[in-house]
Amino acid sequence: MATNGNTDKILSPTELCHVVLKTTPENLQKMVSFYTTFLGAKVISSNERISFLIVAFPGITNLDSSKSVGLAHVSFGFDTLDDLATSYEQKRDHGIKPTWSVNHGMTTSMYYADPDGNGVETQVDNLDKAQAMEFIQSESFSTNPIGVDYDPEEFVRRVRRGDDQAMLKKRPDIGARGHPGENNVKVMSVE
Repeated sequence: MATNGNTDKILSPTELCHVVLKTTPENLQKMVSFYTTFLGAKVISSNERISFLIVAFPGITNLDSSKSVGLAHVSFGFDTLDDLATSYEQKRDHGIKPTWSVNHGMTTSMYYADPDGNGVETQVDNLDKAQAMEFIQSESFSTNPIGVDYDPEEFVRRVRRGDDQAMLKKRPDIGARGHPGENNVKVMSVE
């Protein structure tokens, strides 16, 4: 269990996982070009609305290839679903509730908004790095790059009663869906 060094009561994440940037549709390709050049990143999945770039994962080789701008969110990772559940409970008990909880496939995630509206994600990896890269390049991900929403309270209940971790991490196949705020968002059944 990680702690932030200042207290043993609040669980700290174990890693900074990813950064998501928002841009306008007309700037998407310029942003992709900038970051592939600036970071030496490689596009691993892309369509007209979203692109996923990777800088490097040790041991992985031969990877195939809106209306506002700015930083969308910063993501912090936990080691286990139990830690993610504990982090959720601690934040909830301090009046901080997620704005969105989603199983992306690669991760089980909870998104929060700080007082300025900046996004902060907490997550647990559902797949190892090689499996995540394979999933991002799959038809399932191409059809639904967003994921499946879930109820965080039900998630905590399932974690606490000892439900199978692999089943909790497995993303249901719901077909195509929109981004939160669009009227075609689907929510997964957790039972």
